[in-house]
Amino acid sequence: MAKFLAALAFIFLGVLPATVEARLITDAAGRKVEIPDTINRILVAGPPAAALVYVLAPDKLAGWVSAPSDAAKAYLAPSVRNLPTIGRLTVKGGTISMQAVTAANPDIILDVGTVDPTYSALADKVQGETHIPYVLFDGSFARTGDTLREVGDILGVTGRAKTLADYADAAIKDLNDKLATLTDAQRPRVYYGRGANGLETGLAGSINLEILNAAGAVNVAAAAGKGGLTQVTPQQIVDWNPDMILAEDGKFAAAVKSDPQWAGVKAVKDGKLFVPPSLPFGWFDSPPGVNRLIGIRWLETLLYPQLFKNDLSADVRGFYKLFYQVDLTDDQVAALLKSAE
Repeated sequence: MAKFLAALAFIFLGVLPATVEARLITDAAGRKVEIPDTINRILVAGPPAAALVYVLAPDKLAGWVSAPSDAAKAYLAPSVRNLPTIGRLTVKGGTISMQAVTAANPDIILDVGTVDPTYSALADKVQGETHIPYVLFDGSFARTGDTLREVGDILGVTGRAKTLADYADAAIKDLNDKLATLTDAQRPRVYYGRGANGLETGLAGSINLEILNAAGAVNVAAAAGKGGLTQVTPQQIVDWNPDMILAEDGKFAAAVKSDPQWAGVKAVKDGKLFVPPSLPFGWFDSPPGVNRLIGIRWLETLLYPQLFKNDLSADVRGFYKLFYQVDLTDDQVAALLKSAE
């Protein structure tokens, strides 16, 4: 009887329990979004958001946008390895229905990455149809620390967010301080090829090539214009004559090494062809998220060995422990670094 009367009191006084209170925030797109005061379950809109929520609050992750491979699972905490695959909102047409979004029963939908009218409109559309708060965060590399703090605040994990954000800020500051000592002539010209044939790359301003620019290198494909991802031809790459080639897929790297049409490219002649590690998330791209913080460590030692004399094995082990919450074995560290050769 007492519980019944207490419930009536809540109704008549217009008071709700704290667990369903809400607060109004302004997201990175300038949208006013009312979110629950307590968030326990998050639907991520795309891969960068999945990586971000995983490193901050893995227990709040409702599921993956795509299932981790068996190889990737070994580098993830056991609690998330077999989460359901829900699908992705942030692709043309999407891979998840509004019914599936609702069925996942999230407290919020979270996206992080490029913030522009297209993503803002998608957020408004999904939120309007599902009545689930949809929040956008800036995924630019330079703002990694700020984004970690902002997301950590709404998820109620401010302490962990501060620890990770401080790491990000220190890594980016160290990078920028050392790059400031370089001349333009010391900055290598690099081509980054995505996919099995390596002919997809990013133009100037592409978030997928962002850490290449952050690392002080020159994206040769910027000569083709400004924008996002684009297709190029082998002849364009040959004409650009990069000092180094980064291949997302090992098949492209193998093809470049054996195909005579690439033989005259400076990167091939000098043996400067590398495949960024990709477990459990890509170090360079795929996705362009918080996972790039270890990629920048790898890149800086690759591009400027005379300037950055890090113990990369120790950096990898420390990053995976802090961000991914896994203790790597010596064999796992060696496998990650060997894949980059």
